[in-house]
Amino acid sequence: MKKLFTLIVSALLPLTLVGCGNEDADTTVSQNGTYEVAMITDCGNIDDRSFNQTTWEGVKAYGEESGKSHAYYIPDEDTSNSREEYMRKAIENGAKVVVCPGYLFEDSVYKLQDEFKDVDFLLIDGTPHAQGSEEGFIGENTHCIVVHEEQAGFFAGYGVVKEGFKNLGFCGGVAVPAVRRFGSGFIQGAEYAAEEMGLDDVTMKYFYSGVFWPTDDLYATMNAWYTDGVECVFTCGAGQFSSVTKAAEANDGVVVGVDVNQAHESPTMITSAMKNSAVITHDALVAWGENDTWPEDMAGKLANLGVEDHAVCLPTDDASWRFEHFTKEEYEALVEKMIANEIVVDGEGNDHIETKLVKVEHLD
Repeated sequence: MKKLFTLIVSALLPLTLVGCGNEDADTTVSQNGTYEVAMITDCGNIDDRSFNQTTWEGVKAYGEESGKSHAYYIPDEDTSNSREEYMRKAIENGAKVVVCPGYLFEDSVYKLQDEFKDVDFLLIDGTPHAQGSEEGFIGENTHCIVVHEEQAGFFAGYGVVKEGFKNLGFCGGVAVPAVRRFGSGFIQGAEYAAEEMGLDDVTMKYFYSGVFWPTDDLYATMNAWYTDGVECVFTCGAGQFSSVTKAAEANDGVVVGVDVNQAHESPTMITSAMKNSAVITHDALVAWGENDTWPEDMAGKLANLGVEDHAVCLPTDDASWRFEHFTKEEYEALVEKMIANEIVVDGEGNDHIETKLVKVEHLD
């Protein structure tokens, strides 16, 4: 995939919203009410400061530079039926390509790619298959992207141990593949740093909250963690970071953000394990837009994107780099080693991966 777009990811600024709620779209984008490029949100919102927001940034950037009309749609409910309803609405409103961010769209894309063969689909973080089945099929009008989140998690785990933190925590949202890959990478990065530094006293509490939003129960759990001696928690579940940072702020703790650069959300954010969804989405749409269809090397194909594709990273701008001991030079050297395959991170999402030095405590 051509890397034709560079996004400044040091901070997420408020977005100009182009379509919202149950409205079909904002007519300022298109004079006749039709929209060539459409994005459907998953269970989050367009301003979730995470996956939906950054994917929309990529759609919006492509639409503005190409002149193609574009809009987003927010389903009424967090169900496959509601997502499918709004995908159909987008198609009725003239969508030539429908962007679907997240594994929750796997069954809907599986169904609609066959029904609407003249419409193209971009599915991020999954592959099409029928609900309840592991067997699927990527139609010629569909392109899928899966990101090596484990690499971003590795960078974060390595960085916080190099910084001097030994009592770590991982708080995932729902144990879906992408979240598990982040967590597995976090463990592996911590292990790699511990071995490099000759440490055998690094610990990690490992937990799934079961939600992607803040809750009082989650705050209470995180508060107990910090009180019990946890120094740094990787919050890996979209909006749940609010509960984690609140607990960190009350206990002088540190937090690792996820998906986007969340440094501006709290002074406790030491770094963020970033998935560059805006870059990924924009570059895919650029390739699609050359002929308003997927090129041969993308049609019906799954792309696995990682650090060499600028799909994952830590933020390195001065405002976001809050490490005092782990240096940018050390991080850049780590990136180069990973690109050269001198460091290989297990990408199976095995969050029970064996460790020799880091003691991982899995909690229900």
